[in-house]
Amino acid sequence: MTAAEKYKAPEGLTPEKVWEMFYANEARAEAYRAEWEKRQEEYRAEWEKRQAEADRRQAEADQRQAEADQKRELEKAEFERRQAELDRKWAKTMEAWDRADRRIESGNKKIGGLENTFGELMEHLVAPGIEKRFQEIGIDFELTAHNFRLKEGRRCIAEIDLLLENDRNVMAVEVKAKPRVDDMEKHAKRLETLRGYYAKRGDSRKIFGAIAGAVFGRAERKAALGAGFFVLTQSGDTMRMDIPDGFEPKAW
Repeated sequence: MTAAEKYKAPEGLTPEKVWEMFYANEARAEAYRAEWEKRQEEYRAEWEKRQAEADRRQAEADQRQAEADQKRELEKAEFERRQAELDRKWAKTMEAWDRADRRIESGNKKIGGLENTFGELMEHLVAPGIEKRFQEIGIDFELTAHNFRLKEGRRCIAEIDLLLENDRNVMAVEVKAKPRVDDMEKHAKRLETLRGYYAKRGDSRKIFGAIAGAVFGRAERKAALGAGFFVLTQSGDTMRMDIPDGFEPKAW
């Protein structure tokens, strides 16, 4: 094929048609560019809209965070203020308790001194007539000891206000201004200790217990009698034996 044949224009294609096709392509290209620019504008507007919405939401979030931080600061300041107030009140309360403890301790010492003095008075009130009270119920004691201390080595294992003895019996008397129910249990343990002490030394005498008191409540009297103790109560300037019908003293 010759060059002329190779580059020969298609049949029917005239210069006018070529220009017509060129202009048609240019128009389509212009339309494509216009469409592309329109879409770019729409995309840009949508992006700016979304960015504005994101900025708005971020600003709202920042505002909420700032408000939350401010609220926390206010709450912290209020908590610290209340804590300081509580600490101040607690310190005043502790000071008041310390003063009260000191007053109570001072009062206890005074009361303790009065109780000791009254206890000594009770012993002097009980001791002179106690042998006679037991003689009235047929028990004679030959020996009376005040503030009897039971010792093993150098250790005191029991203290008994009044101890009465004869060749067959031993009577341990606990003297109280106002006996309490738990005094009965303590005195019973004291008698068990006394029983063990005598048993180790081959002493088989019977051991009895008695409670002497200036003021005997109903419950305390019942507890003493129930424990098998003789009960001695104040009567004027001496003591009287309180033995109900059917009473059986307990021997250790």
